[in-house]
Amino acid sequence: MRPVDVDETPLDGEPAADCVLRLARAKAEAGAGPGELVLAADTLVVLDGRILGKPAGPQEAEAMLGRLAGRDHLVQTGVAVRDGDTNAVAAAIETTRVIIARLSPGQIADYVATGEPLDKAGAYAIQGLGALFVERIDGNYSNVVGLPLPLTRRLFTELGFDLLALGDPA
Repeated sequence: MRPVDVDETPLDGEPAADCVLRLARAKAEAGAGPGELVLAADTLVVLDGRILGKPAGPQEAEAMLGRLAGRDHLVQTGVAVRDGDTNAVAAAIETTRVIIARLSPGQIADYVATGEPLDKAGAYAIQGLGALFVERIDGNYSNVVGLPLPLTRRLFTELGFDLLALGDPA
């Protein structure tokens, strides 16, 4: 993994889907050199059309979780694959609907105290303790984790790469 320097700030009035696709493309373009195949992604949590990024601290995490509790929201991930030799880019968006259980203020405070939600968009991690609060998802689980694997495979295939064969020494 090699991080790239891309400003992840949404543009004024930019819908979340447009934002994640723009950021994934920008990250792929910034990270691809000759002979390299680059995978880039960006994930956002969207509630009532508003983007919930990573909380600035525990209080903001509690507020986010309070807004999500007992409701459904969307997780949108933009994925881009770039072939550094041809500069070809394949990119798309995956959207998953997530339903969070009703939570008491005490449950939210206890979860935030674990530290897990402090660096996660929407202030929860479905692959961690946050899974205890996810009632249901409609869509791809790996998208909520942050990288929709079936979509990723399709994008590599679109550029002519078979993920199952990439590790084959033959």
